[in-house]
Amino acid sequence: MPQPGRYRPGGAYNSTVSSFYVENFGCRATQADGAVLEQQLQAHGLERAGGPAQAEIVVLNTCTVTAAADQDARAAIRRIRRANPECQILVTGCYAQRSPQEIALLPGVRWVVGNSHKHLIAELLSRDPAGRAPENNQTDAQNFFPLSQLSQLESSGASLLVGDIFAHTQLMAAPVFDGLSERTRPNLKVQDGCNNRCSFCVIPYVRGRSRSLPLQEIVGQVNHLVTSGYREVVVSGINLGRWGRDLRPQMRFPALVRRILESTALERLRLSSIEPMDWSDELIALAATSPRIAKHAHVPMQSGSDRVLRKMYRKYRPWHYAQRLQKIREAMPTAAIGADVMVGFPGETEADFEQTLARVEELPFTYLHVFTYSARPGTPAALLPDQVPPHTAHERNRVLRETAAKKKLAFQRSFLGQRLQAITLNVYDGKDTEALTDNYLKLRLAGRHRPNQWLTARIEKVSDGELMGTVDAA
Repeated sequence: MPQPGRYRPGGAYNSTVSSFYVENFGCRATQADGAVLEQQLQAHGLERAGGPAQAEIVVLNTCTVTAAADQDARAAIRRIRRANPECQILVTGCYAQRSPQEIALLPGVRWVVGNSHKHLIAELLSRDPAGRAPENNQTDAQNFFPLSQLSQLESSGASLLVGDIFAHTQLMAAPVFDGLSERTRPNLKVQDGCNNRCSFCVIPYVRGRSRSLPLQEIVGQVNHLVTSGYREVVVSGINLGRWGRDLRPQMRFPALVRRILESTALERLRLSSIEPMDWSDELIALAATSPRIAKHAHVPMQSGSDRVLRKMYRKYRPWHYAQRLQKIREAMPTAAIGADVMVGFPGETEADFEQTLARVEELPFTYLHVFTYSARPGTPAALLPDQVPPHTAHERNRVLRETAAKKKLAFQRSFLGQRLQAITLNVYDGKDTEALTDNYLKLRLAGRHRPNQWLTARIEKVSDGELMGTVDAA
């Protein structure tokens, strides 16, 4: 049977199936969206290319959390256009939602589709230029969205499909696999969007309100991953701890964790970033007492200054945050505890920074993600006076990173001579094997070992930021 006709870049409509490549930028939620896009494009009959240079259609799934993220997307468009001038470029994701016309003016961009319509990309790319569904397509043509929703930017010729993100109810979810460890540790997005309005953050304006994947769908996805042989699964979201608040009947995140443990045979569940106010006593106790939950808590802090936290519109005070972390440490003495910390927020004084530094030094962190503030158009913080000079912000970033590195090294050294369980990921240089411990420490094991295996290793030394060990045969 001949292949259904497909839209070929350049306007031809023939029986050859178009090839595509999806390139993702930014957070795990964006990567999860990209995984769904790939599935949908293949289901519509398009073929995945090995890279952007071989693809006829390139989909850039963008981030916009910082100005640097926007720059990365623009640089990628230029790079792809140089390497593959005949391909058609579709830009989607958070940058496309925030500033579609800016992207549409870039040479080489054919379509700009916001997060509001990302779920329609496969349908858009499987049409012919007149908007007809291809012949023999199994999708009822009446279900196709009207092409009148597409707007044309006359100055560039690019087509735009962007709408009100707060009216968006879709949640795209599919497991994401790390390219370096694709046979282990899939990441499953169970929540998207955010109802908070932190003054520095553009994410609610480009991802919309908080939306939760239904409980039974999550359980089904985890069971499918277990049946496929995966032993550790990471659950994630834009604001993961708010999972279930929008469901009817309303649910809470600890109920999801319990159901996964009760209804699946998953060997290890790892929780992604959760806001401090959502690390309830119930969740802490559950994580501490279940041997199937990884001993790992990522708890965004942003600042240790009460004055700055208030200007950020964060919903906790420094002492509340410290209490949560101390409870986590008391319940899980060997857990990895990490945080996001921002420097250079508008009006951050030297005294504010010293308070943040003091918090970092006194709290039981084992690693940090340190960010320099980046003004995002449309956010309240972008309009604040007293923007911190870049050189001052960069110096504060350096100091925090050095402090975090010392705390991480001390945490690593505390396990010298001990035996730790880890899951194998991939092989280094054809000889040693990369693994990850329950408490989120990178481990380099001597010898070749198959991926996705639990091994017990004796920790012998710390080198170049990694634990070094040998498999304990005992």
